[in-house]
Amino acid sequence: MSELKHTPLFEDHVALQAKMVPFAGFEMPVQYPTGIRAEHEAVRTAAGMFDVSHMGEFLVTGPGALEFVSYVTTNDPARLGDGQAQYSMFCRDDGSAVDDLIVYRLGDQRFRLVVNGANLAKDWDHLTPLAARFDVRLQDESDDIGLIALQGPRAQEILAPLCSEELDPVGFYEFAPGTVAGVPGVISRTGYTGEDGFELYVPADRTAALWRDLREAGRTAGLIPAGLGSRDSLRLEMGYALYGNDLDDGTSPLEAGLSWLVKLGKGDFVGREALQAQKDAGLTRRLRGFRLTDRGFPRPGYEVVFNGEVVGTVRSGTLSPSLDAGIGTAYLPPEAAIGDTVAIRIRGRDLEAEVVQMPFYRDGSVKK
Repeated sequence: MSELKHTPLFEDHVALQAKMVPFAGFEMPVQYPTGIRAEHEAVRTAAGMFDVSHMGEFLVTGPGALEFVSYVTTNDPARLGDGQAQYSMFCRDDGSAVDDLIVYRLGDQRFRLVVNGANLAKDWDHLTPLAARFDVRLQDESDDIGLIALQGPRAQEILAPLCSEELDPVGFYEFAPGTVAGVPGVISRTGYTGEDGFELYVPADRTAALWRDLREAGRTAGLIPAGLGSRDSLRLEMGYALYGNDLDDGTSPLEAGLSWLVKLGKGDFVGREALQAQKDAGLTRRLRGFRLTDRGFPRPGYEVVFNGEVVGTVRSGTLSPSLDAGIGTAYLPPEAAIGDTVAIRIRGRDLEAEVVQMPFYRDGSVKK
């Protein structure tokens, strides 16, 4: 078994007595002594701070940068202006999902692709032969960049006094270069929680100093460090997909309810023909959200029953701190509609659940 990697904030997590677990090849904090529920509630009501330095970053430069990024992603990066970002997907020729990612347009010939840390090597192997067809340079920046996510309704209040840039002009899925507490980087109004907030891309060797300055700046505003546990419950309440659960090598973005990421009319891209054929033929399953009407914790892997038959398993599931109910996702037959009843098989008991529209939680402060 390969040795786990450490982010630039590892020593800070240990000093804060975080519970560390293996994740995406790294040793990462799943929770701090405050606990997952407290961290979740802090992000919903004030602010939380996450170490997401395990994410991967690829830099694409050169005259063919836009053409290349358009070819390897399902969304349309030509719609981006400088300083804008876009959620997208990598697919294979058969339409299956390689990874989901965020595309940042840094300039006419300069893009940053932010990918899941667990898929970094797979994504690199997928992109490298494709890049050889274009006039581009593909560079892995992952080890050089630290990434802190500051999330919550008080995030801007905490961050603004430390910033060289005005934050009001930075809209949702927009970013700007700047310094935070004297640390240069990119300030991005993005996140994975449904709350307003920022992701700060900074040099790896400056990340720990920034983490400590942010903690101090947010102390009186209710800011606390938050781990992977609350990050998962927050994103699931919003219905945000997690690769490895809701998306994997055997799913397509159309099946995952991400058809809005698939711009079939933009021109050729990897997987286009297969996705067009899948759309024309009609889906045989679709990722749906469910909410338990009985009390229970629907963990990933539990069987899902519809019309008396097991039709799949829970992909993501938790006991929602905001809703105080079990929620989750599962791939269901296309005839399973909003309002229908399914059962989640938990320890030999079938607990009733309702198929519901996502997001589960709709009161976040995210500015769209």
